[in-house]
Amino acid sequence: MKFRSNRVRGTAAAVTVAASGLAATTLVAAPAANASLDASSGRVAATRSDTGGAAAKLAKRLGDRSAGAYLDQASKKLVVTVTDAKAAQAVRAAGAVPKSVTRSGSDLKKVMAALKRDATVPGTAWAVDPAANQVVLTMDSTVKGARLKKVRTAAGKQGAAVRTETVAGKFRMFTAGGDPIYTGSARCSLGFNVKKGSEYYFLTAGHCTEAGSTWTDGSGGTLGSNAGSSFPGNDYGLVKYASTPEDTQGGVTVNGQFQDITGAADATVGQTVTRSGSTTGVHDGQVTALNQTVNYQEGSVSGLIETTVCAEPGDSGGPLFAGSSAVGLTSGGSGDCSSGGTTFFQPVAEPLSAFGVEIY
Repeated sequence: MKFRSNRVRGTAAAVTVAASGLAATTLVAAPAANASLDASSGRVAATRSDTGGAAAKLAKRLGDRSAGAYLDQASKKLVVTVTDAKAAQAVRAAGAVPKSVTRSGSDLKKVMAALKRDATVPGTAWAVDPAANQVVLTMDSTVKGARLKKVRTAAGKQGAAVRTETVAGKFRMFTAGGDPIYTGSARCSLGFNVKKGSEYYFLTAGHCTEAGSTWTDGSGGTLGSNAGSSFPGNDYGLVKYASTPEDTQGGVTVNGQFQDITGAADATVGQTVTRSGSTTGVHDGQVTALNQTVNYQEGSVSGLIETTVCAEPGDSGGPLFAGSSAVGLTSGGSGDCSSGGTTFFQPVAEPLSAFGVEIY
């Protein structure tokens, strides 16, 4: 079966995501983060792009002696928080910059556990701000009255370990329209093409695959059927193509030149990332938090990436990437692409592992 090509408008330099013969999606090339952990030396290598991978390896090594990492915007260096001199020495040895903080990773995990217990109401979200060594508790405009009192009381119990913020509008799922894919009354966006052996699939948001089981391309052609779904808790879904796509080479074309999406990478706070969706096309911004918990009206999702990238209904499931690396799938957020907003993404590494599939 030949899938219809469908180009989404972008607002800057064009990058076309090849959707295995499916629709082409216009994207914008994002500067790749410029450091990662060199496997042979253990140092952060300036010529590679996976700062998230470097941060994750250091975090695993340091455990609760670190409370997170971020990419410094001035120096473009990876900064890793530490609570003791030995941890600082390990960070320096890896080629990153240590920053001493008072609250350990364990301390901040306890704070987030308390918020989960006491502040889980629709319209709230929280994550660690590693640069400030705090948990940021965000409330949308629907948190009022008794709910607002409950959330403020929960935050107050944690003292200076919690910083509260408000956002205009409402945290919502972005179901409605990237390359557009349709199921029932829902319209979402295709995320990344993946495969398992000789079988081909694509990833999208879990709240999309919960809305229906069979997907079309909007012109009557059947794309495929759900092969897996996880929402709430997570926000990812897997759709198996109805037939082998004609073009089985996945990747991007940057200004007319092909660039492969070679794999997946972890996000880093401070990293520049790009998102594409069928409703709003291409937008980029920065990662502002990891391991974000968001309490949507439809349910709570944890482990998300928070960004300054805007999105609107219909962009759900669309791809978030940095350079040649897949990073996430659009989940939801607040605001729009006229006034700006906050968008949350499901890290792509989790569904790759859960479903046993790989980016190609």
